[in-house]
Amino acid sequence: MAILENIRKRTTVLILIIGMALFAFVISGVFTSNDFGGAKVGSAVAEVNGESISIDDFRREVEKASRRFGPSFPSSQLVNTVYDQQVRKSLLGQQFEDLGINVESDQIVEFVRTSGYAQIPDFLDENGVFNEEVFRSAIADWRINNPVRYDDWLDIEQIIIQSAKEQIYFNLIKGGVGATLAEGEFDYKMANDKVDIQYVRVPYTAIADSTIQVSKDEIAAYIKEHEDEYKQERARDIRFVYFEEKASAADEKVKVDELIALLGDSVEYIEETNTTDTIPGFRNTTDLAAFLDRNSDTKFDTLYKAKKDLPSISADTLLAMNIGEIHGPYRDGNFFKLSKVVDKKKDGSVKASHILITYEGAERANPTIKRTKEEAEAKAKELLADAQEEGAQFTALARDNSDGPSAPRGGDLGYFQEGIMADEFNDFCFGNDTGTIGLVETQFGFHIIKIDDKQDIIQVATLSREVEPSEETINTLFTDATKFEMASLDAEAESFSNIASESGYSVRPVNKIKELDENLPGLSSQRGIVQWAFNDDTEVGDIKRFNVNNGYAVVQLTKKYKEGVMSPEDASATALPKIRKERKAAQLLSINQGKSMEAMAQDNGVVASTATALTMKSPTLPGAGREPLVVGTAFTLNQDETSGLIEGESGIFMVKVIKKEAAPELENFSTYAQTLKTNSSNRVNGDVFNAIKEGAEIEDNRATFY
Repeated sequence: MAILENIRKRTTVLILIIGMALFAFVISGVFTSNDFGGAKVGSAVAEVNGESISIDDFRREVEKASRRFGPSFPSSQLVNTVYDQQVRKSLLGQQFEDLGINVESDQIVEFVRTSGYAQIPDFLDENGVFNEEVFRSAIADWRINNPVRYDDWLDIEQIIIQSAKEQIYFNLIKGGVGATLAEGEFDYKMANDKVDIQYVRVPYTAIADSTIQVSKDEIAAYIKEHEDEYKQERARDIRFVYFEEKASAADEKVKVDELIALLGDSVEYIEETNTTDTIPGFRNTTDLAAFLDRNSDTKFDTLYKAKKDLPSISADTLLAMNIGEIHGPYRDGNFFKLSKVVDKKKDGSVKASHILITYEGAERANPTIKRTKEEAEAKAKELLADAQEEGAQFTALARDNSDGPSAPRGGDLGYFQEGIMADEFNDFCFGNDTGTIGLVETQFGFHIIKIDDKQDIIQVATLSREVEPSEETINTLFTDATKFEMASLDAEAESFSNIASESGYSVRPVNKIKELDENLPGLSSQRGIVQWAFNDDTEVGDIKRFNVNNGYAVVQLTKKYKEGVMSPEDASATALPKIRKERKAAQLLSINQGKSMEAMAQDNGVVASTATALTMKSPTLPGAGREPLVVGTAFTLNQDETSGLIEGESGIFMVKVIKKEAAPELENFSTYAQTLKTNSSNRVNGDVFNAIKEGAEIEDNRATFY
């Protein structure tokens, strides 16, 4: 989204120009015009059944969406979201036009009345109820006195119009969706007719893959027979060497040396007086905050911390140190650090649980609680006695009785330091030992408290330096990347990996990149690389260096995939298992033809299995998985009848019906028919739109502009 980023960086004049342009293109609202279309100008970002979506209109929608979602929303996702919305709008708009579906002002008012927009305060009367006259008056007032808000409303209005049209369109289709009683009966029996079977399965894995030889021509023939399963989009394969901009060992040593130098005092010469002054170092300074402000990449954190809040790499060491002692230098993430223990508090952090019994009138009490203070105290004393009994489950008592928000957690309040809780609660927790259970009263009610744990806490001052690559390291990295690029360009295309290996670099492949992809594994967001790979001038074997996040990537295009049917080589990974499965099935069916179930099991080294209460709606066999043909065949057999050989999903089968149980008879099947109708209606919006989209001719030109 470089275009959007550049726009945001422009001057106020440019922003005003864009604003004026947007205003000029605003479509008049429902109270001024019924023309909801717009002229298409400039190049098209897409064509939908011959209807263009202009790049100018599209960019305006992207900019609006960017303001709506915020700068943190991924740019590629933003473009794709707007594209999907515009294609949907165009496809359905063509349907609306063919059917003459339109929305008048009174329909829009009614739609607003029944939607969330009806809660906008400007549309409510003195009773807080949506009022049509107030609504119309508010829009008219915005138009004259608040043009910005009026323009925003025009955008909302277009959304309302589109939503209203879609509602009408899909409701018309839903009106034709139904289910007969016969269909309801069939669905009922599919779920409730049951069969118990005995079966023998010879899995396809009984024949090793290595024994099934498949030629390239046979794969090609299979693909030709199943072309719809082997369609592919345009795609590219690349490989790259990543030169990461990170600190060298020498850079790290510089940071460590800087920290060590700051430990001790330093002597500073004062030219004006021809004297020297001793500047206290980290070890001796009496003003840690000021010292860290001048010398550290992180500020002085005055908070006391328990073990869980300290860096895991140094927590145990710091807690074992005395006040004034210093640990380090040590590395923590992307920093080298020196840490000094400033102060310690034994048992300075308490973990407690409580059962709160509140009463009417207590602070923050739930309005539904009507017990008196005396009743609350009596109940609290009863619970205290229960909690102090041997073997009592405090968490269960809290979960069942506490009025506090911690009840679902068994009363657990986690760890806290002094001064966080109410005074009486605080004094009990910090004045008693771990395991103590007692009762205190606060402004919130009566608390049965259990002290679960205590931890020591310490105050630490940390002098840190962030590890960054030096200018020399950055320059060396650029030189290395350029040298590798030049060497690769001068050599044969297939030498890319060899040259990388000789230099000790790792080559990373990325396969089947789509034209609109942005994120590449190992490189994150790299739209420029994808655009280069799909450029008509870029040939297989071409190499180019790109500036990427924290470094450089030298990239080579290794393969192009054309839109259409896959080649045998590309399809072999998925086609080969299917071809082998067909061949194995044919072999197993041939060698087991005419055998009884017992002979089939014995000759193939398998045992007969049983499956009970199978239904046609859930045709799954234990140990074999989903086998609809096998289960369906069983339902066609009579009790004690044995099938012939069945070619299943996971092997060949022979089944014998042990028991058949018909579903209980019902007086009518209207409930099941209604469920079918409801389920079908719920799928209308998605299924109908997908069908329209699949049948449309859509030319996607996003990659030309983004």
